[in-house]
Amino acid sequence: MIIKKLSLYNFKNHSEKKFEFSPQINCFVGNNGTGKTNILDALHYLSVGKSFLGNTDVNNIKREEDFFTIDAEIQNEDSEDIIKISQPKEAKKIIKKNDKSYDRLADHIGYLPSVMISPYDSNLISDSGESRRKFLDSMISQTDSEYLFDLIQYQKTVQQRNALLKYFAKNRTWDKDSLEIYDAPISKYGTRIFLKRRNFVEKLGPIVQNFYRIISGGKETVSVQYQSDLIESFNSADPERAFQMLLTESLDKDRMLTYTSKGIHKDDLLFEMDQVLIKKIGSQGQQKSFLISLKLAQMSLVKELTKKTPILLLDDIFDKLDDTRVSQLIELVNQESFGQIFITDTHRERTESVVKKINEESIIFEL
Repeated sequence: MIIKKLSLYNFKNHSEKKFEFSPQINCFVGNNGTGKTNILDALHYLSVGKSFLGNTDVNNIKREEDFFTIDAEIQNEDSEDIIKISQPKEAKKIIKKNDKSYDRLADHIGYLPSVMISPYDSNLISDSGESRRKFLDSMISQTDSEYLFDLIQYQKTVQQRNALLKYFAKNRTWDKDSLEIYDAPISKYGTRIFLKRRNFVEKLGPIVQNFYRIISGGKETVSVQYQSDLIESFNSADPERAFQMLLTESLDKDRMLTYTSKGIHKDDLLFEMDQVLIKKIGSQGQQKSFLISLKLAQMSLVKELTKKTPILLLDDIFDKLDDTRVSQLIELVNQESFGQIFITDTHRERTESVVKKINEESIIFEL
């Protein structure tokens, strides 16, 4: 999958920008505030239909404008596709492939897999489990369209169950039978999600370890562990029934808290170094190396599962890496055949030096 051309209109700080890309390496160089990261965000939109920065779609419309559009020409295996994303200020977002609108965003995700490595990745280590769950869900969704459907159904049903719990508390009433209506669908969708998350993390962990060993020189051992309320329950011969039992056992607690306290919506990923959480003992360089290893592992696994090579988006990652780690990263990029790469940097000389080491066809865009 190669992005050949990109056109932006009223997207963030860009009134109108057009690019013709190299099939290998593309660099955006300029001072802070020129909109380098915004271009990578537009490429991220092409992949998953939303901003990697977490902004709402309407907030990405340039100030005092009424819409934004992102147009791209993409070389598929045996054809060229046109992807167009438009967001009017007063209407819903539309994503089209070859002038045909998608009925659901889920139908588009996985078409153009991508991996973003940016300074914002540090939140994966420092933030709550929610950010790590979203990261895990994003990875799996790019490899499995049914997963995203199950996730949406699960979240919708949990929200309905929570709303009923809050209604009971507010009105000082209780109807156990009405609440149990939600247990079967929560268990059905939650079981599917749990199994896919567990299997994905089992494959991901060793790949992360290998990349970290290469980047860091093998001085520490890292791991990725999947944490879930359901792990013990899933030794059962009937995992869906075991999930329903977990909901039943936590019913009194749920009634007091007025929300569903057990389930895969409480899952987490544990990032460890030498069997201790990396956020507790890892230096800034070690944490950065771990995050890069995690994202490269994501790329490798997505490529293996989808048979598509994801685009690699590198946002200002050279600033916090020493020369040794930069060299190791460049060597990995050479060895792994990562496909089309997009890089942002504030220093043209550094970018040219990095690109020269990779020794591939490249274009540097000055912003």
